[in-house]
Amino acid sequence: MTILKKTVFLIAIALFVASPGYAGNRCKDGKANQGAMWLSIAHPGLGEYSLKGWGPWENCPPKKFWLGFIPGYGWPGYLQVKSAIDASKCITNDDLTFTEQ
Repeated sequence: MTILKKTVFLIAIALFVASPGYAGNRCKDGKANQGAMWLSIAHPGLGEYSLKGWGPWENCPPKKFWLGFIPGYGWPGYLQVKSAIDASKCITNDDLTFTEQ
């Protein structure tokens, strides 16, 4: 399987998991945290953006999203993991460091 086919397959899985009908765990507002986690794996910040309801660009965490384009730091890398963990915990801040909660 080529890299392009693998990428398309992974994106399709992420979109399926992020769909509203996915029966994964939910945040307090009813949004699926597992879908948001997979979106954050696709690109840092997208999961938190979906948890905030997409909409205006101000809902997107700018540091995570734009720094996510830096190879090795953003994708694949530290921010991808940080963003996925935050989304799975229903955290929607733009903090780039891990903190005790």
